[in-house]
Amino acid sequence: MAEDRLTFKEMCAKFDVTPRTLRYYEYIELLEPDREGRARFYGPRESARMKLIMRGRKFGFSLEDIRQWLLIYEHEGNEAQMRAWVEMADGQLLELADQRVQLDEAIDELQKLRDETAKTIGLE
Repeated sequence: MAEDRLTFKEMCAKFDVTPRTLRYYEYIELLEPDREGRARFYGPRESARMKLIMRGRKFGFSLEDIRQWLLIYEHEGNEAQMRAWVEMADGQLLELADQRVQLDEAIDELQKLRDETAKTIGLE
């Protein structure tokens, strides 16, 4: 069983997070490592949760959304969690599409301004 567990340092390295980040995830109860004295050990459950947390962050979900989503599994099971995931993903896809439109508009505007300025000073 000990070979399935990661130390604090190993967990940070595996998920490429800072010690501060890992401690914060514990503080807000996203992770609950086993404690032996001052040492923390992360089993398969915590590694799986961390993988989901990192994926959620990559997709732009807030930590509170992720925490609530993880709680669904504990209280209602896998199917309820998957249904919630679909609903959350639908909302986030709309948000990301809106951000894409805003980003495309900003890029276009910046490109036009850059080109006008370059033309003014003869750098075309």
